[in-house]
Amino acid sequence: MLNEGRVEEGDSVMKILVIQTASIGDVILATPVLEGLHHAYPSAEIDLLLKKGMEGLFTGHPFIRHLIVWDKKSKYSDFLRILLQVRKSRYDLIINIQRFATTGLLTAFSGAKTTIGFSKNPFSFFFSKQISHRIGKGIHEVERNVSLIRPVISAGQRAEEFGSIPRPKLYPSPADEATVSSYKAIPYATVSPASLWFTKQYPAEKWVELIGTLPAKLPVYLLGSGSDVSLCDEIKTAAGRDNVSVLAGQLSFLESAALMKDARMNYTNDSAPMHLATAVDAPTSVVYCSTIPEFGFGPLSRQHWIIQTRKELRCRPCGLHGKRECPLQHFECAAGITPDQFPSLL
Repeated sequence: MLNEGRVEEGDSVMKILVIQTASIGDVILATPVLEGLHHAYPSAEIDLLLKKGMEGLFTGHPFIRHLIVWDKKSKYSDFLRILLQVRKSRYDLIINIQRFATTGLLTAFSGAKTTIGFSKNPFSFFFSKQISHRIGKGIHEVERNVSLIRPVISAGQRAEEFGSIPRPKLYPSPADEATVSSYKAIPYATVSPASLWFTKQYPAEKWVELIGTLPAKLPVYLLGSGSDVSLCDEIKTAAGRDNVSVLAGQLSFLESAALMKDARMNYTNDSAPMHLATAVDAPTSVVYCSTIPEFGFGPLSRQHWIIQTRKELRCRPCGLHGKRECPLQHFECAAGITPDQFPSLL
């Protein structure tokens, strides 16, 4: 139960479940919630519910006791298994970051003593506490997520931990570092050229143009998933440089983060690799095409640059998320970006 801004721990070990079953970027942006809960309740057992495929982000994570993995390919048949597991665990506190009905139903029938989630969740009226989720006015998604744990963190801890926007954090292991150590012999840059959405993806020819402006002796590593290999191969071939290497599909999430950490620069779209770089506080240049940083999903590394068109386009932004094609068929939000807008590495 809620008690003057805290959760009653009693004499037993407190058990907490955090729910975020979205994709990689959203999951990374949930990590400040884990950090804040651990800081407030260092002896608590913290579990994380996430969708299958995201487990690799949390290998060896120091604050997570157990990962509960939801196979969304069998979404509804797997729901009962997870609900029974959650109810059996008898959590003291559940923080539901997701705003969709299925996780709301899970939270509502979890049997947890205290449940907190966003008021946009269709089942939020069953929660102990509902928190407003507002997009716009420069409010970062991390701030929105962290607002969920403010009711159970004391005022002193809030002032100490959340005086500014907390940065997402991931923990590459020594093994992850060792895997990519051979790529770090000399200074290098990474480029993550892909996005799930066409209008959030800087075109291949524009990445080639950017690579052409980088120092000739600077190795460039092209990162991404296995599905991005063909795009990276296309960029490597067009770049015409022997020191451009395709690592897409070869590195795990944490290995990619370990490589990004020591790069002179990481170039990304407004997409998941930006958040990977942020989570290890790596220097990042982020290209915004159809979306805008004011939506609140921007980089939080201490060194970051926002790259977007200088043109005033009435059609931009054309939505909160990307689209499969430019609605007006001109894609000027990407075409109007020039290499001189990126920070110089010379």
